Formats: sequence, C-alpha cells, structure tokens
Amino acid sequence: MAGFLGVLVRGLALSGQALALGGIVFAFLVGRPLAPGGLGWSLPLSRSLGLVTAGALGLALAQCLSFVVQVGSLAGDAGWPLRELAATTYFRAGLGRLVSCLGLVVGCRALGARPRARGWWGAVFAFGLGLVLTSAWMSHAAARLEHRGLLLALDALHQLAAAVWVGGLVHLAAAAAGGGERPWPGVVLQRFSALALGAVATLVAAGLGLSLFYIDGVGALVGTAYGFMVLTKAVVLVGLLVLGALNFLAVRGLGRSPEAPVRCLRRFVEVEVGLGITVLFAAASLTSLPPAVDVVADRAGLAEVGVRFTPQWPTLQSPAIEELPVSDPDAPRTAADRAWSEYNHHMAGLFVLAMGLLAILYGSGRAPWARHWPLLFLGLAAFLLVRNDPGAWPLGPRGFWESLTSPAVFQHRLFVLLVVVFGIFEWMVRTGRLGSPGWALLFPVLCAVGGGLLLTHSHALLNLKEEFLVEVTHAPLGVLGMFVGWTRWLELRLPAPEDRLPGRFWAIGLVLVGLLLLLYRES
Repeated sequence: MAGFLGVLVRGLALSGQALALGGIVFAFLVGRPLAPGGLGWSLPLSRSLGLVTAGALGLALAQCLSFVVQVGSLAGDAGWPLRELAATTYFRAGLGRLVSCLGLVVGCRALGARPRARGWWGAVFAFGLGLVLTSAWMSHAAARLEHRGLLLALDALHQLAAAVWVGGLVHLAAAAAGGGERPWPGVVLQRFSALALGAVATLVAAGLGLSLFYIDGVGALVGTAYGFMVLTKAVVLVGLLVLGALNFLAVRGLGRSPEAPVRCLRRFVEVEVGLGITVLFAAASLTSLPPAVDVVADRAGLAEVGVRFTPQWPTLQSPAIEELPVSDPDAPRTAADRAWSEYNHHMAGLFVLAMGLLAILYGSGRAPWARHWPLLFLGLAAFLLVRNDPGAWPLGPRGFWESLTSPAVFQHRLFVLLVVVFGIFEWMVRTGRLGSPGWALLFPVLCAVGGGLLLTHSHALLNLKEEFLVEVTHAPLGVLGMFVGWTRWLELRLPAPEDRLPGRFWAIGLVLVGLLLLLYRES
C-alpha cells in the first residue's frame, strides 16, 4: 500500500511543481510583458500568480504527505523512526522544498500588488531554482556513487524542462478560460510556442542522457520494469509531441494568415495538459523503481517478454477456486493462479470487445438501440468484483475491509468503482438522461485516469521478474485507455466537422483494448 500511495503522492508533487515552475516562467515571459496597457489581452497577471501559489501549496501538501507515507512504511515495534528520518538527505531536501514553496507563496502575493518589482521577481526565480535543486536531490541521481554531479544536473534540467512545458500548458489553458473562439492573441501563442520548443528540446536531451546511465542496453530497456516504464513514457511523449507539432504549425500560420482558424488549438491544448500530467505520474512511478542498470539477476529475457505478447487462443475455462492457495497470500504463484488470471482477462476482453463493436455500430447511425452499450460496463464490474482477487471477499477467506489493506486488492476495487461510474454516466448521457454537455466529459476523463492508473498499478509478488512479467502487458492497456479517453474528449469538444475523425478513433481504441485482453497470457 505504501508503494502505491507513494507513487500517487509523488505524482501530485510533480504536478504541483510543474504548475508552480511553469507558471513562473509563463508569467514572466508571456504574462508580464502583456500586462494591462500592452496588447489588450484579457489575461490578468494575477491569474498566473494565483496558479503558481496553488501549485506551491499543493506541492507543500504532497511533500508533507510523502513524509507521512515514508515514516509509516518504516515504522516498527519501536515506533516511528523520526530521528533517523531527520538525518537523511531525503528529509533535508524535502524540508528545502517546503521552504521554497513558502517563499513562492510570499513572492507571488507581493508580485500581485507590484507586478513590475524586479526584486520580487528575482526572489521568486530563486525560490523556483530551490525547488529544482531539492527535487534533483530526491531522485535516483542523489543515490549514485559515480557521476553524481552530472546526473544531478541532468535530472534538474529534465524536471525543469518538463515543468516549463507541462505547467506552461496549464497556464495557457487557464488563460483561455472564457476567451471565446479566439482566446489568445497571436503574439501570445508565438511566445509560448517558442518557449515550449526550447523546453521540449531540453527535456528530450536530458532524458536521453539519464537513460544512457540508468539503462544498459536493449535487454534492460525491455526486460525491467524501469526500462519498460521509460518506453511507455516515451510513447505518451510522442503523442504530446504530435499535438505540439500541430499546434506549432498552426501558430506559425497565424503570421501569414491572420484569419487562420484557432478554435481547435484550445482543445488540443486541453489534451496536451492531460497527457502531460500523465507523463508526470509516469515519472513518479519511475522513482519507485530501481534503475534498470541495477537489476541484473531478476531481469527478464527478451524471449520471456516476447512470449507475453505472442497471440494464443483465449482460455474460456476457469480452474476451481479450491485449486488456488487462497489461504496463504504469500504463497508462490501456481499454474492454477495463472490460469485463473488469464480467464479473468479473457472474459473481460469479451465484454470490452462487445462494447467497442456496439459503439462503432451506434456511430454508424444504423442501430439506434446500440446506444445502450455502456450497460455492459455494469456486467464487467460485477465480474471483476467477484473474480479479481480469489483470496478476498466474496470468494476468499479475507473479509471486505481486511482485504483492502492489500495494495493489489485496493487498486482492483478502485478500478471496479471506475468501471461502474463509466457505465452509469455514459449510459445516462447516451440516452439523454443527462442533457448537460459537462456530464458527457466524465467518460473520457475516467478513461484517461483509468489508463494512467494502470501505469502505476503493481502486483505485490515475491519474485521481481514475475511481477514485471505480469505487469508488462498492462502498459499497452494503459496507453490505449488514455487514447480512448482523449480522442472521445476531442470528439465532444471540437466543433463539426473536425470532431468526426476522433469520433471514429475512440471506438476503434475500445475494440483494440478488448482484443489485447483476449490475447493476454501469463504462461
């Protein structure tokens, strides 16, 4: 449980850090030069400063929660090891983050009253630099014995570039709130476009440098949880870069054609923000994993990983629960355990495949009755609730509340809840019971969140390699879940006729999720 909570808390911390650091750079380079009296832009500088304050406060709260999680995980019969924790570099770096957050809050408040005060701008940048440096000292780089200085510098650049890009996108999207069809003047988009281009170049260069030190070859990239998460992060990053490139070209076209449409830019920025936050949570998951270069004995071979992605006919016959060691949660996994899990995934694949095909059928306009396809989510949720964890309630000896202390069971129950919410709200939207456009956005948001959670999902197994081989197939499912969510988001948010293409893509993505589940294997 502590590991899962730790990843979520670190993801929240990185999100708050991005909101704060990205906002500082955005406010100084974009908002301050265009303050009232400039180009008539509707963005008040105080909005960006307010978001920086919110980001700093969120980061401070996440850091405090991180201390609690760490102390709780180390607590034993002798109590909480507060003195030992206070002597660590991790604690001192975390304390430095809290001081920097407090400085940012005070500095932003002062700049709200005097936006041209150079001294306060200098103080805000100094506290922002403090956040970058202390964050680097809480990364893998601080624990390395060789090349520590270089790795700390690369990590600091990597985090700063990610914050400027993702955090700046959040501020750009917030600036467009209530701005109508043309929420930004062209100069704003051009300023931020140049800023984002530099941040992306720095992000990629620093990330490649870190990978050279932490991943020693293709075998480590594919055969370890750290390497595979880097691959997954890169796939999501490619999606971000594609959206960014489209926006970059559209922005450059504004100079040649002042009347060029910009109404789609705002929607693409929204998706960029969502994917950017997902990348931050993936980065948080990386910090909980040992670098691939350090995993040698428990590294999976390329052939072992390839077997998990080799198609085979689905298994639709389940072993009896009596064949499973449900009374001993620490028992090694058996062939019956693997067969039980494969059956669960294959049956879930049938549900999802049926939903995707019905969604495509409904989208064709030839079968209005197919709009009830979201009700299949309820059947899927009931199946998962019963079958996900055979050692827990309702099939196993552990009761409902007792079983929730297991990280894997807790995450499975959370996924079941998401599935129920999926089904109810999307069915009510499809049948017109929820007429407000805002309710329709719940389905894509939950799809994207569910996909992101799959990237942080872990199985508490005794064998590190076996744990990786179970989880390796979850990464493609997580990426596809995010694809379904954000293409559905674009279908709902884009004006006609631009909404047609994403409208086709998200249903196809749902079909692909079903097929992947049908091909799932653990043996």
